[in-house]
Amino acid sequence: MNNIYEEISPKLRDFIANQKMFFVATAPLSGDGHVNLSPKGLDTLRVLGPHRVAYLDLSGSGVETVAHLRENGRICIMFCAFDGPPKIIRLHGKGRVLTPEQQPEFGELLSHFPDLPGGRAIIVVDVNRIAGSCGFSVPRYEFVEQRDQLVKWVNKKGPDWLADYRKKNNAVSIDELPAIDPDPKKTGD
Repeated sequence: MNNIYEEISPKLRDFIANQKMFFVATAPLSGDGHVNLSPKGLDTLRVLGPHRVAYLDLSGSGVETVAHLRENGRICIMFCAFDGPPKIIRLHGKGRVLTPEQQPEFGELLSHFPDLPGGRAIIVVDVNRIAGSCGFSVPRYEFVEQRDQLVKWVNKKGPDWLADYRKKNNAVSIDELPAIDPDPKKTGD
């Protein structure tokens, strides 16, 4: 049971808003590169319009999504109902990376998200395909709570440490593609 939707309708917007987790998939152009699939949470995704979504990208150990989007822009975001009626929604599109230092639009969009420490980018996706499927084989899970370890980790380390961490760990992807600019004020985007 596959459905293609014309747009992110109010009903789909509500479904998306009620999901506690979503998944982001990207890949480099190289056939030898690594496909990436990342789970996301902490209420970091917003529907901006019938064909546009954005999510707050938080600091972490990897930076594959950012690197892949900078290389080719291809992205798929999947929402999967783990409670209530079974349903899967995939948003395919072209993504772009907005960083605090390099994009004035970052500040404008930041107000849409919860105040979370460690935001390194906002990923904006212009959606060109919206597909739904049944999710009949997806197990049911009960949501307990969001994890707070990432927020505590960032708050404990502080902004200077986090900037150094990004320079060391987020400048390039595992396939050596450029990701977070270690000196964005110098080079721009």
